[in-house]
Amino acid sequence: MRTIKAEPLTHEAYAPYGTFYNMTEPSGYSLNGELHRFFPDRMTESYMTRAAFSPILVKKPEVMKITQAEYHTTTPEIILPINDDMILHVAPASAGTPVPELTKAFIVPKGTLVKINTAIWHLAPLPVHAEELQAMIILPECTYANDCTVVDYPEEDHFVIEM
Repeated sequence: MRTIKAEPLTHEAYAPYGTFYNMTEPSGYSLNGELHRFFPDRMTESYMTRAAFSPILVKKPEVMKITQAEYHTTTPEIILPINDDMILHVAPASAGTPVPELTKAFIVPKGTLVKINTAIWHLAPLPVHAEELQAMIILPECTYANDCTVVDYPEEDHFVIEM
């Protein structure tokens, strides 16, 4: 079975799939007051409908075997790992035809808000250390019912993510 190595998250490597910003270690220009430093507009997104903030809990598998992926045709997905670093696997947009052979996996530090661009293949994030990852998914309301295509890979396209 094919394996891919999870790599550190960098702006250059992740740029084809989206963007990210470390919310717990902000950097760059800030608006400062006596007690605060405010880092405005570090990531933006607009949705045509209400945004939904949905917790997800993901158990750590013994083997990070990937057998399926999903994409959204009209919206980017935003994820914030809360209690642990997470592994996020992504593959390029491909007009609905899966491209598992082009998948990359990234290690996203806890507290880093990551945006997955529209139509990028992905699935649930996986915990790096914790027995169960706690993360926040931000999508337009009811995206899971209105704009979520999940594809099961044929067995020959399954792969394992290694650290």
